[in-house]
Amino acid sequence: MFHQFLWFSSMNEMDRRKRDNCRSNIRSHMMKSTTTLFVLVILFSSSSSLNVFALNYSTQYYKPVNSFRLARIERHLSKINKPPIKTIQSPDGDIIDCVHRHKQPALDHPLLKDHKIQRVPSSMPKRKEETKRVEEESEMMMKRRSSSDNVNGSSSSSSSHAWQTWHQSGERCPKGTHAIAYTGASEEVYGAKATINVWDPSIEVGNEFSLSQIWVLSGSFDSDLNSIEAGWQVSPELYGDNRPRLFTYWTSDAYQETGCYNLLCSGFVQINHEIAIGASISPVSSMSSNQFDITILIWKDPKVGNWWMRFGEDTLVGYWPARLFTHLTDRATMVEWGGEVVNSRLSGRHTATHMGSGKFAEEGFGRASYFRNLEVVDADNSLSSVAEVSTLAENTNCYDIKSFYSNDWGTYFYYGGPGNNPQCT
Repeated sequence: MFHQFLWFSSMNEMDRRKRDNCRSNIRSHMMKSTTTLFVLVILFSSSSSLNVFALNYSTQYYKPVNSFRLARIERHLSKINKPPIKTIQSPDGDIIDCVHRHKQPALDHPLLKDHKIQRVPSSMPKRKEETKRVEEESEMMMKRRSSSDNVNGSSSSSSSHAWQTWHQSGERCPKGTHAIAYTGASEEVYGAKATINVWDPSIEVGNEFSLSQIWVLSGSFDSDLNSIEAGWQVSPELYGDNRPRLFTYWTSDAYQETGCYNLLCSGFVQINHEIAIGASISPVSSMSSNQFDITILIWKDPKVGNWWMRFGEDTLVGYWPARLFTHLTDRATMVEWGGEVVNSRLSGRHTATHMGSGKFAEEGFGRASYFRNLEVVDADNSLSSVAEVSTLAENTNCYDIKSFYSNDWGTYFYYGGPGNNPQCT
């Protein structure tokens, strides 16, 4: 088992080794190596029912679930499934169950036995005046832009926001319910935000995955890491197809016993009836054509202490209760943005599973995947652009990363690659 990392960071070598050792245990049930490429900003202060395995594997790409695994899936679902108020059939085959918010799986967690659902955060992160001014100028520039450059965040092709496929059915969950998809520093940090380009990367082996996400972290990588994660992911094993899907993940013990993806265990409290965590995202970006992205903000409620997630610029999804965590009950000490793939080393070689679009960073807008407008939330609940980042790639022949800054995209980076190739074996 081995690791490759590509990151933005200011961590020392000892911290890096600890992080690498921890990452080797991430999603340990998969028993395979992961290749992670991400942006890392370290600000040390010293720091449902969505099937685990999909029931509708596509025979064109993947083998069907065997009877033993299917029985295990059904036993798990019988424990976490809640009676739906309404069921919606998505055009992509997903089944969306609308469950009353007071009956959602999150509230089954022993630490949330007497939990009172927080309907809205006490306040939203404010924008510092300089950041607000730059963004207003950026919007004007984006509207006027008609020419392109190769790598520096501009293109004649459009960039638009992606949403969720199941909305195409025209149906919505009733208000008062949430949606569940059936198929998956010396400076203090209080949250992170980014806009993430969405693609549908090729997955070579059905039990590998490719994702792009934000990590909000605190604690020791050795034993008690607290992590809150959100982004998009393609995972045939988890969802049964190769569509990019909105996902969340959390742990309070370095991925050992606590936490899970999406709503596969109790913990994350969903308050929105228009978003299905684990549902597919549509449309997705096309090579040398239209680009689509999603914006995710994770931040700590300054009064209540829960960690909230917002999708887009105005859609509150839900929150991770502060009681789930140890270190994150106070603040985060590290933020990461980037991509990760599982490398099973089939036949003793590097996987050909793509990261991002499957193109290297140097190919720029319209071809390489990107994260843009990287921001963090500070102690006074203000959003500010990340001023400086560092990057590191352990094997740029497989996947790489290049960071930049511009007035319209702030701090941003292109990243990704094809994996296995004559230089990456």
